[in-house]
This record gives sequence, structure tokens and C-alpha cells, in this order.
Amino acid sequence: MTTTLNSFETAGATNLEEAIIEAISEARTTCELDGSDSAGCAVAWDIVEELQAEKSDQQQAKSKKTSLENYCDRHPESVECLIYDL
Repeated sequence: MTTTLNSFETAGATNLEEAIIEAISEARTTCELDGSDSAGCAVAWDIVEELQAEKSDQQQAKSKKTSLENYCDRHPESVECLIYDL
């Protein structure tokens, strides 16, 4: 098995879905070649699970906005939303 989780950790959010698809494909191949009870098969599916968990974490982080952030998204010109560089 040539896939490692580290190779996918640097993938951006846009490439995360592609990385998951590739990891699933490689996990299936590994399990066919090594057997479904092999350590390589288990590791391959662990990588898939880690990638899916990362995708889920990223989606949750995007959806957690404060009420001020939501307000500023709708009214960016509002005084409360202005940011000053000192």
C-alpha cells in the first residue's frame, strides 16, 4: 500500500473530496490484494475514515458563525463590522 494519511493532510478543502475518493479506491484495491483481514486493509480504511472526519470538521467549522458574523455578512458597511488597522 502506497497511500499514507500524510500525503492527504496537505490537500486543500477543494481537493479533500478527491482525496477521499482516491483513498476509497485504494482501500478497495488493497483489500482485494491483501485480503479483507489484513493489516494493510484496516489501515487503508482508517485513512478513509480520517479524511471523512476532517471533511466533517471543516464543514462544521464553516457553519459555526456568531450572530455578529451573520449580521456583518448581511451588512458589511455597518459600524459594528468595520475593522481598523492601527
